[in-house]
Amino acid sequence: MIHRNKREYDIYNCLENNIKTMPSREDHGHGRISNFKFNNKPEEARMRRNALSVELRKAKKDDQLSKRRNLSTKQELPNLSEEAIVSSISVLSIDEIVNHINSSDETLQLAAIQTCRKLLSREKDPPINDMIEGGIVPLCVKLLDSDHNVSLQFEVAWVLTNIASGTSVQTQNVVKHGAIPKLVKLLKSASPIAAEQAVWALGNIAGDGPYARDLVLGHDALPLLIDLIKPDTPITFTRNIVWTLSNLCRNKNPPPVFESIRPLLPVFNCLLSYTDRDVLADTCWALSYLTDGANEKIQAVLETGIIPKLVELLASQEGAILTPALRAVGNIVTGDDAQTDAVIFAGGLSHLGALLRYPRANVVKEAAWAISNITAGSPDQIQSVINADLLPPLIHVLQFGDYKAQKEAAWAVTNLTTGGTVQHLTQLVGAGVLPPFCNLLESKDWNVILVVLDGLTNILHAAEKVGQVERLAIMIEEVGGLDKIEALQHHENEQVYQRSMAIIDTFFSQRDEEEALACEVKENNDGQIEFNMTEDSSINKFNF
Repeated sequence: MIHRNKREYDIYNCLENNIKTMPSREDHGHGRISNFKFNNKPEEARMRRNALSVELRKAKKDDQLSKRRNLSTKQELPNLSEEAIVSSISVLSIDEIVNHINSSDETLQLAAIQTCRKLLSREKDPPINDMIEGGIVPLCVKLLDSDHNVSLQFEVAWVLTNIASGTSVQTQNVVKHGAIPKLVKLLKSASPIAAEQAVWALGNIAGDGPYARDLVLGHDALPLLIDLIKPDTPITFTRNIVWTLSNLCRNKNPPPVFESIRPLLPVFNCLLSYTDRDVLADTCWALSYLTDGANEKIQAVLETGIIPKLVELLASQEGAILTPALRAVGNIVTGDDAQTDAVIFAGGLSHLGALLRYPRANVVKEAAWAISNITAGSPDQIQSVINADLLPPLIHVLQFGDYKAQKEAAWAVTNLTTGGTVQHLTQLVGAGVLPPFCNLLESKDWNVILVVLDGLTNILHAAEKVGQVERLAIMIEEVGGLDKIEALQHHENEQVYQRSMAIIDTFFSQRDEEEALACEVKENNDGQIEFNMTEDSSINKFNF
């Protein structure tokens, strides 16, 4: 049984130990290595693969925003230009706004807060800093207690929403003045518009980072947010709730305490039955965050029965849904064998195969990444990949894909050669992997070169096990691989130099004539090359 390590664990260990290069195996030396699969260390190959996929793990910009401003001024004043809008609402100075808010006249207070809201709702250059420097935030937080005046509460929550949509410093200004507990209380408002605006404000705060997120969770916002999702909840309101819930699952340095957000799992399972694009997208993003961690978290997600629905979304024509769904599925197949099998049994392989042909390069890359994690699994899982007919599209990506997708496809191939059987490697070579695989030996990225050299070494060892190394060496030479390997003996990277030397010395040096004639090559009736073993050999034939 091959056990996977979560990708985060591997990369963080690498970073903490200041590892700048790939972990290296023991030198191959100048003699033959008799043991296939890197001396029976498939785990090591998996760790090497993980150490090179930093860019897939780093917090790159999602197709989803962590903060959103509530913009509606133009809708209120549809016939006015941006300049006219600013002019129409700039009738009060900051000092006058403060004076009006501090008055006992609620009409003046409401007018002042509305002026703030309209200024902050303009699309270009909202005066967030001016509001903060003018002392508006603590005054607004105080007005959140105006339970008898829902209109005022709503406008105040809107102002705080837009201030919290700014920079981290601006968001923290809202937090430090005590807005979170009052916004959480507002979630229970009898007014749907006030409650929705509180949801939006809390979503912006939670999206600011782990500290603010945990403060929102610490004030017991989660059960109240869940209670707001009802069959009759308007879809626009539901979208904001789900987006806020997604932000409560977001960020990983550190991630939220899993037990605090575990109640969301059955909720997300239900939300995946919605047809609304935004609801599905944010639910998938949340699941991608929750599965980006320890296997125990992945297992908790699996136990909700959510996997079939998630896998089905890999067929979505909406990029906003497909991207996070693919990320979540990719995270799940980094789990243990049973967790990976859950994706396979749900039909995930056919969808991943289709995504290898997707027009967006980033989707192809992540599909290849997910497949590479499956080929890093058990022989049965590798057989499932082959049975799903994924080798042809994977090899097509290897040959014609975007460079980053080629890199992931190369890992998928090398992982297959690490954990696959001789027959698996036979099928891989027969599918035509050698020409595009060897072409990557000319890559400018030495990490990719090492991946390919490892894969070629594995394939050559497999051929050696069945006495076919000479024929395979000839095939590599015929596609230009030998010339490229020989050129790598002058590579500036020492690992590339050593590994290319080891391949040359082990598999391409002069053989004894008796060894060269040990295998008789004949052409069968189908025009395929078939290697006949000696009569006492019990190992399967190496057929191309």
